[in-house]
Amino acid sequence: MDKGRLEAFTDGVIAVIITIMVLELKPPHEASWESLLANWPVFLSYVLSFIYVGIYWNNHHHLMHLVERIDGKVMWANLHVLFWLSLFPFTTAWLNEAHGEHGALPAAIPTAVYGFVLLMTALAWTLLIRFLIRSNGGPGCPLARALASGWKEMVSPILYLVAIALAFFAPIVSCVLYAVVAAIWFIPDRRIENHVAANK
Repeated sequence: MDKGRLEAFTDGVIAVIITIMVLELKPPHEASWESLLANWPVFLSYVLSFIYVGIYWNNHHHLMHLVERIDGKVMWANLHVLFWLSLFPFTTAWLNEAHGEHGALPAAIPTAVYGFVLLMTALAWTLLIRFLIRSNGGPGCPLARALASGWKEMVSPILYLVAIALAFFAPIVSCVLYAVVAAIWFIPDRRIENHVAANK
């Protein structure tokens, strides 16, 4: 199967997700700097979600450099990732609404649900990588060799689980942990680029 169609479809869905997220940003009711600055938690949650979506789009683009074959399992695994990504606008909006109702601190359940969606997206991503490796030659294929040392993939779910548990006691700490994971992934992962450069 042609990987170009998979990439184009993924790009389109991610573009829609980002569009929906920005449409969820509501302008202040008053025309003042105070009203604008009062919405800083809402803007921060949007920025965090935007960064997460951008990270997945960026990493998906890099994955496709070392992929030659796409099969049915890969297509479904890719849809699985997109399903969880498509929930980002909903969970971000709920986190913002709950913040407005409960004052300065984020609410426990929306914070935990936000983390659950992050966790499930990360697990779906890991599954996609496994199916891509399987359809492109197994453990010895270029993609498997490039991603052999995947400490980020191991650490991220653990931090998400800790953050979800903490959401019911200290939701602001959970949000900080979500930002920490985003920062870990925001630092460019050059494993695939280095592998491509070394094998030219």
